[in-house]
Amino acid sequence: MASNKIQFRSIHELKDPALNNKLAQKEFQEEIPVEDFLGDAEQNGSGTSRRDFLKLLGFSTAAVTLAACEAPVIKTIPYVVKPHDIIPGVPNYYASTYFDGFDFASVLVKTREGRPIKIDPNPAAGDLGKTNARAQASVLSLYDNDKVKQPKLDGKDETFDKVDDFVLKGLAEANTAGKKIVLLSHSFASPTFKKLFAEFKAKYPTAELVTYDAFPHSAALDAAQEVFGQRALPVYDLNGTELVVAFQADFLGDYNAASLETSYAAARKPGETMLRHIQVESNMSLTGANADSRYRLKPSAVNKTLVEVYNAIVGAGTSDKTATEIANELKAKGSKAVVLADGSKGAQVLAHLINQKLASVAFTGKANFLREFDKARYQEFLGWVNAGQVGVLITNNVDPIYSHYKGAEFEKAIKNVPYVVAVADKKNAMYKAAKAVIPVANWLESWGDIEPQTGVYSLMQPTIQKIYKSRQIEESLLVWKNGKNNAANNYYDYLKANATSILGATSFNKALYNGINVSPNAATLAYAGGNAAQAIAELGNFKASDLELVLYTKTSMGDGTQANNPWLQELPDPLTRMSWDNYLTISPKDAEKFEIENDLNARMQLNGSIVNLTVNGVTIKDVPVFIQPGQAEGSVGLALGYGKKNSGTTADTGVNAYPLFDGSNLTVSNVKIEKTGEEHEFAGIQLQNTLMGRYEIAKEVPLTEFLNVAFDDEHKGWNKPLEYHTISGALPARKIDLWDAFDDTDGPHFNLSIDLNSCTGWGACIIACQAENNVPVVGKEEIRMSRDMYWLRIDRYYSSRQKVEVYEGLKDGLAVPELYGTAFGDGG
Repeated sequence: MASNKIQFRSIHELKDPALNNKLAQKEFQEEIPVEDFLGDAEQNGSGTSRRDFLKLLGFSTAAVTLAACEAPVIKTIPYVVKPHDIIPGVPNYYASTYFDGFDFASVLVKTREGRPIKIDPNPAAGDLGKTNARAQASVLSLYDNDKVKQPKLDGKDETFDKVDDFVLKGLAEANTAGKKIVLLSHSFASPTFKKLFAEFKAKYPTAELVTYDAFPHSAALDAAQEVFGQRALPVYDLNGTELVVAFQADFLGDYNAASLETSYAAARKPGETMLRHIQVESNMSLTGANADSRYRLKPSAVNKTLVEVYNAIVGAGTSDKTATEIANELKAKGSKAVVLADGSKGAQVLAHLINQKLASVAFTGKANFLREFDKARYQEFLGWVNAGQVGVLITNNVDPIYSHYKGAEFEKAIKNVPYVVAVADKKNAMYKAAKAVIPVANWLESWGDIEPQTGVYSLMQPTIQKIYKSRQIEESLLVWKNGKNNAANNYYDYLKANATSILGATSFNKALYNGINVSPNAATLAYAGGNAAQAIAELGNFKASDLELVLYTKTSMGDGTQANNPWLQELPDPLTRMSWDNYLTISPKDAEKFEIENDLNARMQLNGSIVNLTVNGVTIKDVPVFIQPGQAEGSVGLALGYGKKNSGTTADTGVNAYPLFDGSNLTVSNVKIEKTGEEHEFAGIQLQNTLMGRYEIAKEVPLTEFLNVAFDDEHKGWNKPLEYHTISGALPARKIDLWDAFDDTDGPHFNLSIDLNSCTGWGACIIACQAENNVPVVGKEEIRMSRDMYWLRIDRYYSSRQKVEVYEGLKDGLAVPELYGTAFGDGG
């Protein structure tokens, strides 16, 4: 029979039966302060309407309108002689590649009259065409008016000609003096870019390409180097897998630079071979929320459990009950099982070795090339800078001053570099430290190619002319390699020539049409090593402490590349349902221990305690705290990618957690928190609506009963139709109608069903709807007032372990942490 758990949206709803009425009474208690909110004439030029909120945030279409008139595929608007392939009001689609240094997707770009307006997945690309929320929102970043709009020299506007003179002078001086010329770039798996840099190095022999990523997957790359002998991440496929066990691995998110969401959803279709999912983690992740069984343990305990599972798999034995249960399931499934781990190199190595022992079919042997960071190489670069060996430093849209845990030291060191050139999109710390600045072109304005994984080659094409005076790094390298005004400086021609050599029999135009193509690079990964004893020792060296921290990336923000995108800032976190913030997540019991509070005010708005967070002597001040059911006791979580200074109107939201991240280990011990006595105002939308007591609206049933018992079985049915008592007796809800019956067999019929085994809750559909329907953002204050404008909403439900009477035991004035403890017991 069906589970007797109850589902509820928040503990506040469970506690207060009158909550819905209170919300209704408070919603329009006062007029919406539109003019106070948006009507600053100095900022907007005039009083504005609520629909003009994007203007306040710095998003404009004025420059875009001019750029669209000279779009690469459209010659002029309005039409004197209309191009045969353009019909006003009818969209055109162009296959391209979304890549911003962190996210990748093969996409279709929807345009109207020369302006990109929507990003869609490329169906020909399969898993590589799936778009997350950040890919969907990237079209808005094109229209960001906070971007650097033209080249700068010594902080003043200048022409490309003058900036190129400055750079060429620096290159010549460095070459003559034998000093290094360093191009510091994010991971860039572009074969044409690599070929171009090789030619640039041929002209300037001291040139070096160094990779720097804010969120580098360094531990995963180090583990791959050890186990596979190659510095490339393994590609997994959960089709054909019947058991996945994850240790801190948020594999439906940014794990190993490639979400497994698509194959996970396919494998989760109910049936005899339906994928079973076990999650062992500290933070309450969305991957964990989708699991069948979830063990919440602090990081040190997760490490211990992983080691014990490995020992049991290889025959060394274990006395740990949890590890024994997991190991027995893994051994029973054999090759149809897979283990995924994250947090440190040691954890990743042990997971690879377990998969090798199981001969897991989820391991495809394909290599993912999207991450290239090498910590040793980066440290070598820092040594060059500190030794005064670097004559020219060119940064390609990276900002180590913000995102590296020793960013202040980096900022001080590069003052000794005579020529610092920043290819940047915002006036960030790297922009300020550079003597010359070149605005970077948006991916929707650029030509390019990417080789994301074994056997795949993807092309990028512009869908609009450059809105501002920007230039992609490849165009700059051509100028600096060939000299100014050289006919060979056209990057389109350069790309086409190189792509043609890669594509073989496929024409360049056909490849552009496809977007995704076959690559001759057949590099594969195979198990070739792995030191289990060393990995176990590394995990053992992680010292347990009263509080341990887990750093992570949120589905909306990622590494912070698009932090100035208001669509992403306003997108509620799928678990906390908070927007416009990052915060420290803490368990209910720890909240009680440290006297952390989350309370609703009279307007049903959530407020919470603020703390100073100290990790190994590094302190981040004024961090808000959110009490998160499912967070392991003794652990706290904090999202990266927030708190970016001088990167746009909205980017300086939240706190910067990168000073706590060493680039390798996402779990950290020796954590302390200290209450400041101040209170933070959260912007959440979870309490906008309530279930009005209908706590069994969400049904849960074991797989065996789902398969073998009819849902409407009179006695054991898990989803029996709702019945109402009428004057004619008890009748199913579908048989009761207030209106006279009529023939509805003709005409349109509409039905919508969501497969909750396939929907993982990541919110890409919300942003896609926002882009498609021009849904405005409203800002943090309006979100707090429950006035979001979303057409779609994905709610989060908590589930208690056993059936309880609603409000039973809740009249004793229990605090929120106590209520969560009552509802979830030890394992929720």
